Amino acid sequence: MVKKRFNPIKDKSSEIIEFLMSSPDMPDDEALCFKLRLSIEEAVDNVVRYAYDGGIGWLEVGTNLDNDQPVLTIELRDAGTPFNPLDRDDPDVSLSADERQIGGLGIFLCKKMMDNISYRYQDGNNILTMTKKIK
Repeated sequence: MVKKRFNPIKDKSSEIIEFLMSSPDMPDDEALCFKLRLSIEEAVDNVVRYAYDGGIGWLEVGTNLDNDQPVLTIELRDAGTPFNPLDRDDPDVSLSADERQIGGLGIFLCKKMMDNISYRYQDGNNILTMTKKIK
């Protein structure tokens, strides 16, 4: 697994996203990378904005490519406030933007772009895992 810990994470969303997108595990497929980037941006931005009061805390991110499947796994781990973004109901996208409740669209997009997203709280850490078949 290619991974790195960022500490503190305040104002480092772009740096974290670029680290993940530059991983040797990333596919060459431009359309697939667009979906991966969008999902990564949403997930990283949520942690940077909400996990820690004032963004003072760490985020460990990593990628792993299972060539046998082939499946790319992206993992985000933080010790911020426990929060499962998957517990939230999906927004009603049939409503206009003015009629919808604020929030929840980012993780909804992640669910649509990735093949699987899971969350667990373990040893005082939020762990968000996203997987995508890459071939």
